[in-house]
Amino acid sequence: MAKQLDGKVALVTGGAQGIGRAIVKKFIDEGSAVGILDRDLEKAQEAAEAIMAQGGQALAFGGDVAKRETIFNAAEALAEQAGRLDVVVSNAMWVRYAPVLEISERDVSMMTGTGFNSVVWGIQAAAQYMKEGGSVVNIASASGFIGLPRALVYCGVKAGVLGLMRSAAAELGARGIRINSVAPGYTETEGVAKNVSEETRKVRLAKTPMPRLGKPEDIANAACFLASDQSSFVNGECIRVDGGSAIAYL
Repeated sequence: MAKQLDGKVALVTGGAQGIGRAIVKKFIDEGSAVGILDRDLEKAQEAAEAIMAQGGQALAFGGDVAKRETIFNAAEALAEQAGRLDVVVSNAMWVRYAPVLEISERDVSMMTGTGFNSVVWGIQAAAQYMKEGGSVVNIASASGFIGLPRALVYCGVKAGVLGLMRSAAAELGARGIRINSVAPGYTETEGVAKNVSEETRKVRLAKTPMPRLGKPEDIANAACFLASDQSSFVNGECIRVDGGSAIAYL
């Protein structure tokens, strides 16, 4: 049975841990070669080495994805070595939850740089290096559809990602480049565990119609679909993978 991503080459930002690592694993399992771009180069290298030890194809890149050159350098190197670039997954994010008056300039800069600017650069890199069409998958959030307290900038950034998606999809579709998003709800990763209290976790679970919280693999499965040819006529869409939590908040 053919794998969903056989022969494809993908760049995944924030790919060394959490949701990004799950996406990388899924893509490798489905036959893709993967470039892992992460702020933590050591973790990216560890992830790439683990993949290669099992016979997969992976390259590691490090740097600040808020900087255009970081993403362009990684995309160029990956395309040159692999001979093509088919998929860009913009997953990287930095988050700090805080009351409105406690949000600092650094908080705003870090969240917009990592979570919004990097998506712009990812779309640009796709436009530059995808010569025969391809797929961009942006990791948005259910928070882009709803308002959450203590998440002013995060909600704004993720809503902005959806705006970028729509505009880029309208412009690049003629070139065969599809731009879509996955919007996770509360997903149990190490990063979320550090930023969200157990009390908040229980509240999120209570407001999720399905009887569990999200797993990184749930997001990876949706990202894989959007990266694959199975979604070849899907463009400018967002798949919410949140167990119904966004509709429960409305």
